Amino acid sequence: MNPDPIADPFDLTGRRALVTGATQGIGTDIARTLAGAGCDLVLTARDREGLAALAEAVRADHGVRVEVVPADLADAAETEALAASALAAFDGLDVLVNNAGISVPQRAVDVDATTWDLVLAVNLRAPALLGSRIGRAMAQAGRGSIVNVSSVAGSLALAEHFSYCASKAALVMATKVLALELGPSGVRANCVSPTVVMTEMGQRVWGEEAKAAPLVARIPLGHFARPADVSHAVLFLAADASAMVNGVDLKIDGGFSVA
Repeated sequence: MNPDPIADPFDLTGRRALVTGATQGIGTDIARTLAGAGCDLVLTARDREGLAALAEAVRADHGVRVEVVPADLADAAETEALAASALAAFDGLDVLVNNAGISVPQRAVDVDATTWDLVLAVNLRAPALLGSRIGRAMAQAGRGSIVNVSSVAGSLALAEHFSYCASKAALVMATKVLALELGPSGVRANCVSPTVVMTEMGQRVWGEEAKAAPLVARIPLGHFARPADVSHAVLFLAADASAMVNGVDLKIDGGFSVA
C-alpha cells in the first residue's frame, strides 16, 4: 500500500534553516522564499546591519522566527562557531543552504596565494565545515537537507576565474560525498549550479553588453538567470517535493552546459 501523499510537498512550516550569505542577491531571495514556505530562519553574513534589517523585514512579511548570527566564513573558527550557534538557535536544523561565495577574477598565471586561500576558504572550506557539523546533527535527528550553491563554473572552465572554478568544482564533489555518507541517516545533500545570475554582483561583472554577449549567445534560452530561478530550485531541494533526490548537481543555466 502506498503511503499517504504529502498535502503540500513545498510546505516548510515548522522547519528550521540556516542560510549563509543572506544579505545580498541570491541569499536574500533564498531567505525570503524559504520564509514564504513557512520556514524559520537563521541568517548569517558579515553585514550586521544588513542582517538585522533583513530579519525584521522577513518577520514582518512572513511571520516566521528569524535569528541572526554574524560570521566571517573566511575564518575557520568563526565558521565552527556559526555551526554551533545555528544549531542552538532553534534546537536543531532541518535545512542548510550554503549560499555564501566570493569571486576574485584572476588569470591562472597571475594567481597569488592570498587570493587563492581566501576564495577556497569561503567557497569550499566553509560549506564543507558547516555540512560536516550540521550534517552530523541532522543525521542524529534522522532527517535533513543540505543545499550547496555551486556554479556552472564548477564543470565548465571560465577564463580569469581560476580559484573560483576550482572551488566550485570541489564543492560539487564534496556534496556528493555528503550525499553518500549521510543518505543512510535520512539526510540529503544536493547542489544547484546556476549560470550568471543578475544580482548586483552579476551586474558588476557581466553588465557590459559587449562582455556578456558571447556568454549569453551560448545559453539556448538566451538570457542569464534571475535570483528567483535559484531560490525556487533551492526550495524544491529543501522540501519534501525532492524526497528522493540526493547527490544531484542541478544546473540552472538555460541549457548552457549542453549547448
